[in-house]
Amino acid sequence: MTLKPRQSQFIEALKTAGLTSPLTFAEMQEVCDSTGLYKMPPSWITHDSDRKVSRGLYAIAELDSVSSDAVAPAPVAEENVDIQTGPIQGAVEPAPVASLVMGMTGGERETLVPNKFTGYVPWGHFSDVVKIVKSKRFYPIFITGLSGNGKTLMVEQVCAKLKRECYRVNITRQTDEDDLLGGFRLINGNTVWQDGPVVSAMKAGGVLLLDEVDLASANIMCLQPVLEGKGVFLKKIGQWVTPAAGFTVFATANTKGKGSDDGRFVGTSIMNEAFLDRFPITMEQPYATRATERKILTKAGCDDADFADNLTKWAEIIRKTFYEGGIDEVVSTRRLVNIVEAFNIFGDKRQALTLCMSRFDDLTRKSLTDLYEKVDADVVQDELTDETVTASAEGNDCPF
Repeated sequence: MTLKPRQSQFIEALKTAGLTSPLTFAEMQEVCDSTGLYKMPPSWITHDSDRKVSRGLYAIAELDSVSSDAVAPAPVAEENVDIQTGPIQGAVEPAPVASLVMGMTGGERETLVPNKFTGYVPWGHFSDVVKIVKSKRFYPIFITGLSGNGKTLMVEQVCAKLKRECYRVNITRQTDEDDLLGGFRLINGNTVWQDGPVVSAMKAGGVLLLDEVDLASANIMCLQPVLEGKGVFLKKIGQWVTPAAGFTVFATANTKGKGSDDGRFVGTSIMNEAFLDRFPITMEQPYATRATERKILTKAGCDDADFADNLTKWAEIIRKTFYEGGIDEVVSTRRLVNIVEAFNIFGDKRQALTLCMSRFDDLTRKSLTDLYEKVDADVVQDELTDETVTASAEGNDCPF
């Protein structure tokens, strides 16, 4: 292969360090740290099946060659038993493997550690998820809860805190085995095998996040062996992939995999019981408490303490009524943050509330807006003018 300038620099750095082929992952990491060329050993080496000698050991033919165009020798079959099965009767010659990761456009893979979100407030099961990810045990977790309460963000921010790679896959009805495990792709005119996010996460020992998993079809059953922690056989290329240390799975959903009777989550399905049983525990995440939501709104840029308090009190009343069956809609934490952000843009509380509540039908929007006016009047009644009170009594829209 013809090396790119940055790749050639890395090879030269390995030579300067006095290293010879084959190299361990740790040896390459030391060169990465000392040169700053890569944050971690590059995928054009670690994800190239022709270079892998055994687990954590890679053949770098360029180190023994004057030319940077040298090609690494093919690995010996018996030395590759950790990811490769024996010859399969009638099998064709294995297809080349692309050193790409889903979501990336180039051959050089960057870290998938999520960025820390300064506005995040740890709460709920956050500390439990930290313990699970920090343990580096394989322990699949199913997280369920109503929309907009921070399920996905929690997992991402745990990975950011612990500097663990997070492979997020947004599941839909169309998601199939090729999307998850990998398939043949046409890249630069060549048909090559490309690992899917599940296999990439397994090889890297990362955290696999199956987002909105209850939207999946029966195609999700291809993950059964993965959820058992045993690995998975890629039948299209005849390879067996076992998970590296640290690999685990989180699945988030608005339901518990039993569908949505009230129609709130259209598209969710009744999931296979055998699939659900692969998750040892289920974490139920409600909406945050008022105190926590006030902190969230403050970090979202709400400098008006009264406004934050009014919004959280208003949301609490709506949710209580929703749980009791008195209303069909609920205001999520995400919706409260949207209102705060709209207020920061437009500088008008009433306009912010109206715009963010317009997703509901007219009757619901008016009812929820009227309720907010009552909440705001109860909290800051001494600041309301007589004109405002009169307008409210007449049923007109009341400025905040």
